[in-house]
Amino acid sequence: MSAAQQARAARPDRASPSALGGTGPAAAVGAVEDADQRVLEAASMYYLQAETMEVIARHLRCSRSTVSRLLARARREGVVRIELVRPGGAGGLEARFESELGVRAHIVPVREGTTEIHRLQQVAAVAASRFVDLVGELAQGAGAPDGGGPGGSGGGAGLVVGSAWGTTMSEVAAALPARRVPGLTVVQLNGASDPVHEGPSAGRMLSRMGASLGARTIGFPVPAFFDQAATRRAMWSERSIKRILAVARAARLAVFGVGTLESGSGALPSQVYAGGHLTRADLAVARREGVVGDVCTVLLRGDGTWGDIDLNARATGPTPVRLARIPRRLCVVAGTGKARACVAALRARVATDLVVDDATARAVLALHQRKETS
Repeated sequence: MSAAQQARAARPDRASPSALGGTGPAAAVGAVEDADQRVLEAASMYYLQAETMEVIARHLRCSRSTVSRLLARARREGVVRIELVRPGGAGGLEARFESELGVRAHIVPVREGTTEIHRLQQVAAVAASRFVDLVGELAQGAGAPDGGGPGGSGGGAGLVVGSAWGTTMSEVAAALPARRVPGLTVVQLNGASDPVHEGPSAGRMLSRMGASLGARTIGFPVPAFFDQAATRRAMWSERSIKRILAVARAARLAVFGVGTLESGSGALPSQVYAGGHLTRADLAVARREGVVGDVCTVLLRGDGTWGDIDLNARATGPTPVRLARIPRRLCVVAGTGKARACVAALRARVATDLVVDDATARAVLALHQRKETS
């Protein structure tokens, strides 16, 4: 027997299920528990005990690359939760957002010269962490579900979260850590069906959220915009649509991005305008109306007004007034090309919380200040 084999034999807690004579379901459960324990030990030694990866590798009798994978899994599955506390409270940019625009801002530092997709991924990672923290906070006061949940056959009082769709929200969903929240329901806030293309994968985004958070998900099977306002009014009287809208009204947290109508701004394409949801004639009308972007497919002017824009009579998302009835509203923005649309969204008071990269944060404040002093 080699020295390594003798060492493993001397450690019964590291023995495999087959070595113990087990190959059935109980052995499989034991293997999973052993793997979970290794994740916990690696995380504890690295983050709490300040041991090096080399020391951890010797303790667990594995390679350093395996330790790295264990630590990555610990972060991904929520075994490790990293919180940053700014010394002295909110910094300059965050404080200005709160005093000037009435929103709690979380500024994400992103290196200069990066690509727009990398910028979005960096912001989405921070937004996903903030989103999960908010879900956890609100779930504690939502009450234990009794198996039915909002809109179901029971009267459960679990937390309801409303989510928009699009490029930004797809990245946020992909970055979510695994953290099961009992009784959670995630409902789609605005329609996504596209008459031209297959469209953005709102269903895939919801599925990712459901898988990461252990949530029940409810889609919204209507277009982003109806061709006729009368069709929207008729659909809103249907019982199946009423049920989904009732669930959305029960939401205590909403999460969404902003779309920008500006072309050539350097921003990643906004699905509402690039995905065929509006015709060229519609887009021309929107520009004449002074539209700069949207939140949940409700079009906004630069000053945040939206109520007299005709196209909004065909939109399927919640208006800023409806959104404002949701206690916490997390807006996620990446890229200076979305600065004007972000200003419009904040002036419309759609957000209580904002996650934004540092360059865009400065651009937003500059645009807002320019308007205030003009």
